[in-house]
Amino acid sequence: MPVTTRQIGPCFAAEVDGIDLTRPLSSADVKAVHAGMDEYAVLVFHDQKLDDEQQLAFSRGLGELEHAVGTSLRAPDEYRLPTTFADVSNLDKDNNVFARDDRRRLFAIGNRLWHSDSSFKVVPAKYSILHARAIPSKGGNTEFADMRAAYDALDAETRAEIEDLICEHSQIFSRQQLGFFDFTEEERARFKPVRQRLVRTHPSTGRKSLYLASHAGGIIGWPVPEARAFLRDLTEHATQRQFVYAHTWRVGDLVMWDNRRTMHRARPFPVHEPRDMRRTTLVGEATI
Repeated sequence: MPVTTRQIGPCFAAEVDGIDLTRPLSSADVKAVHAGMDEYAVLVFHDQKLDDEQQLAFSRGLGELEHAVGTSLRAPDEYRLPTTFADVSNLDKDNNVFARDDRRRLFAIGNRLWHSDSSFKVVPAKYSILHARAIPSKGGNTEFADMRAAYDALDAETRAEIEDLICEHSQIFSRQQLGFFDFTEEERARFKPVRQRLVRTHPSTGRKSLYLASHAGGIIGWPVPEARAFLRDLTEHATQRQFVYAHTWRVGDLVMWDNRRTMHRARPFPVHEPRDMRRTTLVGEATI
């Protein structure tokens, strides 16, 4: 069966048919997935009944895995999944829903802010690959913003101004926006800021895009209030409706996106309902 794509977003994002992700990828399949990502930045695969090993095999077929170590407030003895997965569920290691005031849940609410996965790491993420195992009765959608189209829509003066700017990214910045300050000294050290370019050039296509995230809390050489106001304005620009695709999940959906050229955010859902989402992530490239 030939691989086909159909654009579903306003300027990006596509549904893919013709690939069974439960089976090993052929070289042609791998090429088709990368080509689809180059063009659309977000790919949606419906009705993929994957187990953990099949999701890992699919992900490894596309590149090197990033391990999810020390990126959340789950202690090592509280992990529900191996570190080959980022556990973006609301479940503890016994598959019980977190209490409403659990600090692990409150920290994870930061995922409702626009962000790019692992921009708070020196080497940030390339692709994120998220599979829906259980979804709530309503809500819990994921929205994506095309940072290529947002960059293209900037005026020439702004593009020149941001070309060489370097930002500082930390999960402390993003969580403090929501009033979460409950960090231990070890966590503050672990989440110390890293530097990322504000404008990225895609290695395959050569196309430029904004590299924004709620984790970005400063611009090197700028006063903090000015930098944060400027970054907020850029984020408002980049997340206008004409740049955004909203994905409504159903069980078995696998959605992958290129963090170098998109931002995304999760949307709220009933607090006492499980949302089991398992993310594998591919290592990207340092920006500076």
